[in-house]
Amino acid sequence: MVSADAYQVYRGMDIGTAKITEAERAGVPHHLLDILDVTQTATVAEFQQLARAAIDDCLRRQVVPVLAGGSALYVRAILDDFEFPGTDPAIRERLEQELAEHGSGVLHQRLAEVDPAAAEQILPSNGRRIVRALEVIELTGAPYAATLPGHTSIYPGAVYIGLDVPRPVLDERIGRRVDRMFEQGFVDEVRGLLDHGLLDGRTANRALGYPQVVALLRGEISETEAREQTAQQTRRFARRQDSWFRKDPRIVWLPYDAPDLVEQAIRVLRGNQKAATDVDGVEEGLGAVDARG
Repeated sequence: MVSADAYQVYRGMDIGTAKITEAERAGVPHHLLDILDVTQTATVAEFQQLARAAIDDCLRRQVVPVLAGGSALYVRAILDDFEFPGTDPAIRERLEQELAEHGSGVLHQRLAEVDPAAAEQILPSNGRRIVRALEVIELTGAPYAATLPGHTSIYPGAVYIGLDVPRPVLDERIGRRVDRMFEQGFVDEVRGLLDHGLLDGRTANRALGYPQVVALLRGEISETEAREQTAQQTRRFARRQDSWFRKDPRIVWLPYDAPDLVEQAIRVLRGNQKAATDVDGVEEGLGAVDARG
């Protein structure tokens, strides 16, 4: 298993990211979990390199890798012919200064004016990605969305499976998950991570739920408000991700609650077996799975 989750790479971020436990892994090796401290930054470009290295290692050992979880951006960055535009320290510094002075909402409004498609894909609260989009636009003179590649995998025979969850069901499940997080000790988890420099990093502290608990610990909001805000932002994020994934024609959508879900997935894999034989050293194919819901 190769995780495509941008936040499960961090040690100690377990409850808030629904990280699979050692017992749940059942002896199956899982890559890209617990490899960074919360003070370290993991860009999508760096994550791409780490994930591809894990996948390539599996293929060399004739082991079928399964890519699971994660956002559409990370899945596509790993599997597709995805190259990242360069950076300009001066532009980046200027934009980050504007972010600090004016907030992400102002920069998101500017992004919406110059690249509506990119603004639609990026949350107004995600200052880091907004800055990156504006930087790329300034560097290339082209829309940020135009830098995204076509739906062409660099791994021949890759199989894409998505779990189709109706929105009302997904919304209800998100609410239950947030309640379960708090019941399992999410507040204590964040409190401990603060002692390990959570706020000193540039990436980890942006994970859904963590800013809300930080605000709770500072006495800025109540626990009820922290739960409600976490659930609301998670639902909004899920809708955006659903929109992204639905645009990928390679994904075979299976009903999440089908009693024969495993059998259906196996049939999809077997149906793709001929194409999968093009991958050197792998007879049963490369499983690229978007595990949603």
